[in-house]
Amino acid sequence: MLSYFDSTGRDDVLSGGVKLIPITTPKGTFKVWTKRVGNNPKIKVLLLHGGPGATHEYFEAFDSYFPKEGIEYYYYDQLGSAFSDQPKDPSLWDLPRFVEEVEQVRLALRLDSSNFYLVGHSWGGILAIEYALKYQQNIKGLVISNMMASVPAYVEYAEKVLMPAMDPKVLAEIKEIEAKKDYDNPRYMELLTPNYYALHILRMPPDQWPDPVNRAFARLNKEVYIPMQGPSEMSASGKLEKWDRSADLGKITVPTLTIGGEYDTMDPKYMEKMAGLFGKGRYLYCVNGSHMAMYDDQRTYFDGLIQFIKDVDQGRP
Repeated sequence: MLSYFDSTGRDDVLSGGVKLIPITTPKGTFKVWTKRVGNNPKIKVLLLHGGPGATHEYFEAFDSYFPKEGIEYYYYDQLGSAFSDQPKDPSLWDLPRFVEEVEQVRLALRLDSSNFYLVGHSWGGILAIEYALKYQQNIKGLVISNMMASVPAYVEYAEKVLMPAMDPKVLAEIKEIEAKKDYDNPRYMELLTPNYYALHILRMPPDQWPDPVNRAFARLNKEVYIPMQGPSEMSASGKLEKWDRSADLGKITVPTLTIGGEYDTMDPKYMEKMAGLFGKGRYLYCVNGSHMAMYDDQRTYFDGLIQFIKDVDQGRP
């Protein structure tokens, strides 16, 4: 794509709605990739992808729903993700720094409390909660999709509910591999794919997963993911291991929607309770959904999400 100078004279706007935004960090300035779809001065949605270290690509499901509703939305690859700069300094993979990155992206995109809806999915939900706790004055509506407000509670749900439901022999072999820290062993994913991913991440046969999902997973930057999440796929041991904001949700007073799926890696009942802790909370339950409910319970997911955005726009939180 050929770049051109925007009205400020900066060579950071590309064709097709793509804009590269300079991000100031303690380790220098880097650029992150964003793309605008649609045009609506009243409703602008910024999408925070999961991972950490995945990409915006799995959000392409939104293309089938948001444009026909007249919703303007922004794809965005966080620093370290495939479409943005990928510095090698591990000190950059830090939650407070990611919060400041989101704020710089907001300012560059000229989003404000009159039109700014922040949607965070999975790890993006953690980032959205942290952003709202510091900068909610800039937000009109907040969406926490498929993410609990406590990583310890998420790990407990995996250990007490999801793992006991697995074939004991399969679980034992998975735990043996993890105990040896042999995460690159092909057998690890051979076990997890049918026994965990296809049941709780995306409830479709893995060979039928949508291309946007496969692309986002294939580009996962482990140099970001492992320091923050840890190498285990059913637990947490990185910087986020003890993250817990369940006692602070009441401080967030902007209209907030939590989304949970019956088969999610996250406890759907916990996410329902979360909604009651926000000042103006609402819960969307995807009865057929898993962690990627925007695919395996798509109609429920988008009908509820769009209704929330429209209600907030009309002053009906």
